[in-house]
Amino acid sequence: MTTQTLPPSVPATPPHSPGPRPSPWSRERLAPAGLLAGTAVLYLWGLGSSGWANPFYAAAVQAGSESWQAFFFGSSDAANAITVDKTPLALWPMALSVRVFGLSSWSLLVPQALEGVATVALLHAAVRRTTGSAAAGLLAGATLALTPVAVLMFRFDNPDALLVLLLVGSAYATQRAIETTRFAEPGRPLPWLALAGGLVGLAFLTKMLQAFLVLPALAVAYAVLAAVPLRRRLGHLLVALATMVLAGGWWVAIVELRPASSRPYIGGSQHNSILELTLGYNGFGRLTGDETGSVGGNGGWGETGILRMLGSEIGGQVAWLLPAALVLGVVGLWFARGRGPAPRQVQAGLVIWLGWLLVTGLTFSFMAGIFHAYYTVALAPAVAALVAIGAHTLWRHRASLVASGGLAFATAGTTALAFVLLDRAGGWHPWLKYAVATLGFAAALMLAGVRHLPRRAGRAVAATALVAALAGPTAYSLATAASPHTGSIPTAGPTTQGGFGGSPAGGLLDGSTPGTGLTALLEEDADSFTWVGAAVGSNAASGYQLATGEPVMAIGGFNGSDPSPTLGEFQRRVADGEVHWFIAGGGTGGGPNASGSTSTEIAAWVAASFEARTVDGVTVYDLSPGVQ
Repeated sequence: MTTQTLPPSVPATPPHSPGPRPSPWSRERLAPAGLLAGTAVLYLWGLGSSGWANPFYAAAVQAGSESWQAFFFGSSDAANAITVDKTPLALWPMALSVRVFGLSSWSLLVPQALEGVATVALLHAAVRRTTGSAAAGLLAGATLALTPVAVLMFRFDNPDALLVLLLVGSAYATQRAIETTRFAEPGRPLPWLALAGGLVGLAFLTKMLQAFLVLPALAVAYAVLAAVPLRRRLGHLLVALATMVLAGGWWVAIVELRPASSRPYIGGSQHNSILELTLGYNGFGRLTGDETGSVGGNGGWGETGILRMLGSEIGGQVAWLLPAALVLGVVGLWFARGRGPAPRQVQAGLVIWLGWLLVTGLTFSFMAGIFHAYYTVALAPAVAALVAIGAHTLWRHRASLVASGGLAFATAGTTALAFVLLDRAGGWHPWLKYAVATLGFAAALMLAGVRHLPRRAGRAVAATALVAALAGPTAYSLATAASPHTGSIPTAGPTTQGGFGGSPAGGLLDGSTPGTGLTALLEEDADSFTWVGAAVGSNAASGYQLATGEPVMAIGGFNGSDPSPTLGEFQRRVADGEVHWFIAGGGTGGGPNASGSTSTEIAAWVAASFEARTVDGVTVYDLSPGVQ
């Protein structure tokens, strides 16, 4: 059999060249539209079944829809007692939606789903520009859309959805900046690079220091591959840094400089400081495990190590194509070496996404502080992009034994990992792992000799490999979309049991679910009080607030361990008639030091000073008589 003649490795035009304008009904336009339509259906179908999803953030969204001050600060309640333990940008689209459409599960979660569709569209565009291939762009978008943890987070109200959208936007803008230095007029890369910096700054306002994990990849890609003199490259990077600081720092500066008496307490901090929250609890404490005010930790967040992303807790969320992404990315970078616009454009894409994956993946693998499986949604765009760019690059060079061997090795490794991950699901569709193994290993064998196959046969083999690679994550994604998810620690896949379901009184990690009697009691004479109730822990307070639509004070913030309010402050508010009910049975108040926490002191004072009563199985205290 004769060896197939391949197209030249460097096309005559840059990979992003627009070429002839396609017909509105051409496959080139219909395929991306179909990708985004399918993604929208996956992310929107049955969205209301998750209710408030994470009540901690849902309550802050409700508060922001009622009070512009609560909106700006990200307060847990409209009376502005305490903020959530994050910067508030992710809450703003949801709060605006609730202001317009009223409070419901759909008005809360649809903005998150739309952010997911936009992320898929951006990644598709980035990979298509990198490779000049519509098929590669579609593969990247579909891989991201069908990553189980992405399906979970783009149907949930955590900050991660907006974080990923903004970071993918920053990668796209950096790619355009590098591209512009090679194919367009001088001086034009700076706006794109400044945009990239600004988007990273906005990502900081979404989830703080996690946003900065992509910075090494973006900076190295531009510093090494931009076709401008070194001095100008450094100047451009400094402008991008300034833009990032401006986009992310204005809100921090306002909050830090504003008198504490005129704003809510900064949740998650121990000294009412946004800088402390940024650098400590949500910053370096996540790396070292030294997070004052946290609960758990000290090894309680899972075993760290190089294989953490493949473990039983994380693997099914994001790891399906993770080894393949590394193999295809590294081998693809080897084949993308050389001069000219096309190789350099592919190099830029691979450097950006490999750097993103390595820095973020290693950080997640070894961080000793709070870590949840859903954080790994930040890996999904890099995995999807590397699989698509790497597979496209190696496929174009499949006459080489190294390229065909790389494709075969990546397919075999993905198949073996899929078998392991599906096997962990126990009795859930046990036939699937055998079907994946049969297709995947057969495709891997044929890919090793694909250079000897006719074009059509080779394409059939590649299609079979893709089906085998995506079957597992697709099945997990469909199971994720078909299941309600609530609580603070949701997980994707068939083993998900809806996170931490609500109990009547609530707790540290689950929202409260008040009965009709208790809800009616809290609503009585609500206009006469600043807070209709107070409960230890934000999740306990959130359910009562969402049920009544009235402010409920979250004593001690998320963990119940923040020193806000102090016992004296709470006593003064009670004496002034600002708090109607104290609802017992909420959060623990901060783990091993709970006995000394202000929330524990407040609960003890209330129990000793007021008469208890039980409504719908929950102990409550009427504080309206004031201090006795």
